[in-house]
Amino acid sequence: MKRTATALLGATALAATLGLSACGQESTGSGGQDSYQIGITQIVEHPSLDAAREGFKQALADAGLEVSYDEQNAQGDQSTATSIATTFASSDLDLVLAIATPTAQASVQAITDVPILVTAVTDPVEAGLVDSWDAPGGNVTGTSDINPVDEQLGLLTELAPEVQTVGIVYSAGEVNSTIQVDLARTAAEDLGLQVEEATVTNSAEVQQGAESLDVDAYYVPTDNTVVSALEALLQVAESRSLPVIAAEGDSVERGALATYGLDYERLGYQTGEMAVQVLTEGADPAAMPIETQDELSLVLNADTAERIGLELPPELVDSADTVYE
Repeated sequence: MKRTATALLGATALAATLGLSACGQESTGSGGQDSYQIGITQIVEHPSLDAAREGFKQALADAGLEVSYDEQNAQGDQSTATSIATTFASSDLDLVLAIATPTAQASVQAITDVPILVTAVTDPVEAGLVDSWDAPGGNVTGTSDINPVDEQLGLLTELAPEVQTVGIVYSAGEVNSTIQVDLARTAAEDLGLQVEEATVTNSAEVQQGAESLDVDAYYVPTDNTVVSALEALLQVAESRSLPVIAAEGDSVERGALATYGLDYERLGYQTGEMAVQVLTEGADPAAMPIETQDELSLVLNADTAERIGLELPPELVDSADTVYE
């Protein structure tokens, strides 16, 4: 049984507002366009990034825009991401959506004269995408998926108070991951936990990285390489009856124990709302602050808890937004 999480916020209101303004008009954009060409570049296929993409497209559909999409996936390869960005730079596009930090970095380097919206990026300043959170500058803005690492590790201590060591498998080549690991080290110290780390360069190394750590639990940040091969880590954890705390809800649905985190479909929708402003209102990305998601969701997997022999506290189950069983 699954209690469905809160539906995408603002969809009806946005559709009504923009739909009414477009009634009786032949064109939708400030430049008199009837339709738009948008390129979407995504670093790898996994449920969170896929949800962000679909949320983005839904926002534009709800706004009544006619859009043709050129959707490309780098399959985890940075050189492919660079090639996609280069192709987009010479294409006749009205806007580019870059999903995840590596593809955002490739897009920003290659595309200078078309608006770029980014999503599922942890720290756009640290990644070299924008000048600042409040005033991005250039042709880039969007949404960040920076997550409450301290609260997520705090959730681990509620679920499994006996845990002393936490293992993190991550790709050192992803700026978004190194930032989260730094945050995890600080949060763990405050909670009296010790962090053990294993770095990987591709998804095929995730299982070996997990097996190399002698720990009491695992924490999975929003690392694209690891999340794309999450089942490999979950298999190791379950064989050892260890809890896995994830950074987002899709990983809990796939078998992690819990998270207090983001809804990526909602994050993508939020990015789509920003794109509507750029396309139809002439909003300047340089002056549009990077947005984050204010509402977080507590997501639990009761089936996983049973398999690893852990009893979920009733008060947490009662307060959860979603429980997978």
